[in-house]
This record gives sequence, C-alpha cells and structure tokens, in this order.
Amino acid sequence: MSCWVAGRRSSASATAGAAKPAAARAGKRVALGDLTNVFRGRGRNSSGAASSKPEEKLSLTKSVDVKNKESFASLCNVNTERGPVRKPTSDQFDWAVSHHDSVLQENASFPSVPASPGLSQDSVSMEDTMSTRNSIESSDIQFPDDDSSMATSLHCLADDKLHISDTFNWTKHSPSPMKAENISDLDDNYEDLCATLAYEITENLREAETRKMPSTNFVETIQTDMSTTMRAMLIDWLVEVAEGYRLVPETLYLTVNYIDRYLSVKDISRNRLQLLGVACLLIAAKYEEICPVQVEELCYVTDNSYTKEEVLQMEASVLNCLKFEMTVATPKCFLRRFVHAAQVFDKGSTLHLEFLANYICELSLLEYSLLCYLPSLVAASSVFLARFILKPAKNPWNSSLSYYTQYTPSELRGCVRVLHRLFRFGPGRDLPAIREKYSQHKYKFVAKKYCPPSIPFQFFQDATS
Repeated sequence: MSCWVAGRRSSASATAGAAKPAAARAGKRVALGDLTNVFRGRGRNSSGAASSKPEEKLSLTKSVDVKNKESFASLCNVNTERGPVRKPTSDQFDWAVSHHDSVLQENASFPSVPASPGLSQDSVSMEDTMSTRNSIESSDIQFPDDDSSMATSLHCLADDKLHISDTFNWTKHSPSPMKAENISDLDDNYEDLCATLAYEITENLREAETRKMPSTNFVETIQTDMSTTMRAMLIDWLVEVAEGYRLVPETLYLTVNYIDRYLSVKDISRNRLQLLGVACLLIAAKYEEICPVQVEELCYVTDNSYTKEEVLQMEASVLNCLKFEMTVATPKCFLRRFVHAAQVFDKGSTLHLEFLANYICELSLLEYSLLCYLPSLVAASSVFLARFILKPAKNPWNSSLSYYTQYTPSELRGCVRVLHRLFRFGPGRDLPAIREKYSQHKYKFVAKKYCPPSIPFQFFQDATS
C-alpha cells in the first residue's frame, strides 16, 4: 500500500504542472474543490508540501476520464476485487465559495472512535436439541402408505410439538378488503415470503419514513457557513464516487440521508463538509455493502486531504449525533415496488421505465427544496413523471398505482412539477454526475430522452368514483 501510494505521488508530482491545463483544454469536469486547504489559507502540492501562496487554489484530486483505466484506484489491501474507480477531483467547490471573504475555522474535537464490538453468535443448547429430538422419536407416529394421510399426520405432529400460533396466516395478506377487481395483484406469488408479507413490509416503511426525516430548513436555521449549492455539489461528487466504486444505490440514498440529518442538528464549516460526506458514505457502505469501502480508499479519493483518524473521528461524531439510528426508509425503498406496479401496464418498456424512474429519483437528491416531501411521495412522483415522459399522450396514473402507492394524482402535483423542472433543465452544468451516469448504454440513455415542456392539468385530476 505504501509503495503504491508513493508511486502515485511521485508520478503526480512529475505531471502536476501540465495535468491541470490539459484537463482544462479537454473540457473535463472539475468535480470538487479542496475546501479544507483553500480556507485554511494554505495549499498542498503534489509532494505534500504546503503552498506559500494562501490564495492559490490547488487541485487535490485529479479529473479522471472513466475510459482511462490506469487512473483508477485499486488498493492492494482490499480483499475483494472492485471495478475500475474514478478518482473525482476536488476543485468543484472553489468557484462556489470564492466570493466569501472569511471562513469559520472549526477546531472542535470529536470523540474517539469506540472499538467495534464483535458479533456474538448465539449457540443452541445441545440439551434442548436432544430433548426435542427424543420427544419426537418417542412419539407414536404412523406412516401409512397413502401420501395424504402421511401429510395429515405430520401436520398434526408439527402443530402439537412446535406450537405454531393459530393467529399467524402464511397466505397472502390483502392490502385492503376494498380492492377493486380491475386492480392487478402484485403479490400473487404465494411461495415467496417477501411477496406474502409485502403489504406488512410496505406499511412498516410508511410508518418509519416519518420518524427520521431531516429538517427542511437547516441551511437557513442551523448552518452558518454553507449553502444549498454546496450541498448539491457535495452530493454530486458522492454520486461519482459511488459510481466509481460500484456501490449499490441504497448506499447513496442512505449517505444523503445521514448528511442531511447531521446538518439538521450540527453546524459545520465548509472546509469539513467533504469530510462529513466521506464519513457518511463509510457508514452507509458498512450498512448496505457486502464488502464496504475501506477508509484508506476514501482518503484516496480526496487525495489525502483528510487523514484516516479524521475520517474515523467524523464517523464517530455522525453516529453519536444520529444516536446510531441507521435504518432509514429512503425513496429507493418504495421505488422498487412502485415501479413493479407500473410495469404491469408498460410491459413493452419495462427497462426504460425502471431506469428513467431511478434517474428522476436520484435527481431529487440534489434538490434541497424536495426535503419537505416524504420519500414515498418522491418515489411515486418519479414513477408518474417517468410514465409521462415515455407516453406523453396517455394518463400516467391509474387506479392500480393509486392503490399500491396510496397517492392520488392531486397529491403528487407539487413534487412532480419540481421533478419535471429538474429533468428538463437539469441540476446545472456544474452538477453532471447523475446525468452522465444515466446517459450510458447500460441505462438505455434515459437521461437524453425528450420531455414535453408541460404536463396536462387533467392528468392531476383525481378519478371520480
């Protein structure tokens, strides 16, 4: 690891003078700025020495083309084989914060990271196992030749020995006894336990989504050294990091939720905003990923702007601030089921609908004004807009979608209009990560689809019963 980093640093030192102008001439994107060093009044050159000019803006991470596989990070101490990793740049914040004359310096110390407790494995008592086995073997069981009689005998034995509750029913739970006959049944696979309990799972998510919502005005009331633009730039950079390391979408959604919830409680200076982002990404990856991102990798994507100890200290601060409540109902939790409900009627464009709805939903992460909407409402609005873009002449909502999402078209109007504006005009030229991600062939180029300039008003009218 040390040899590999030393090689990277020596190579970067040799080409530091020509890399940045070349990237500028090629029109490559400048992703994220070095908040820490710019506002501490010092910079780092490629060899690690401090810059003599406080006002000099240095690129801590280099803009990397996704086609250039040699510039991707691959750490030797990682046990799993990761895909090629884009190393995003750190200059993205420079232009957004250059107009400020002074910056708050945050010298608060974070609590030390507690040792991670090991997972205790519950052992099964051998005596209980043997006693159960002996009691079953001692039972007088008859095994007749007839299969139906044998099944009946085994069911009776199971009811007697295992004490299965009579109140629990393993058949499908109907979401509502008032379901109309023309509404498609999404949970007709009785052999799938998830389909059997789909209604209970959805209801639990509905209840949970209201408990861990971030503040809708923390930028105006809590934060004193950041803006909504800086938040969007941080999330855009995290999208690029998550795509480079091929993290699952749930990790990205959890990361944004942790960031917003932390910013809803604690004021943070802008030179530590990127540190907060990588710490929240580390926590979310530990929660969702089979092989989470290593701390050294997160330090690498910031070109070692922060040390491993700083990342771990920020991780401890986030966990303590959020009271270790890491389970969150994000829009992605609802989007999968809502898309499934919509695909029943759009069999000819199922993949386009799925990718388009996911693209719209990820765009919502950048928009600060959408924090006032519940995650389930954002997911339903994404499906509404995706169906409208694919078939503008057809009403995108119907009774089945209203039934499974529990939202009427009139309730979606406000959120859909914000998402419609985001899709048409984009989050901005300086926030291209999500648009570039869904402009690829593997996502059917859904980011390049044409969207009509307006949505007919009658599409938002509720159906009269």
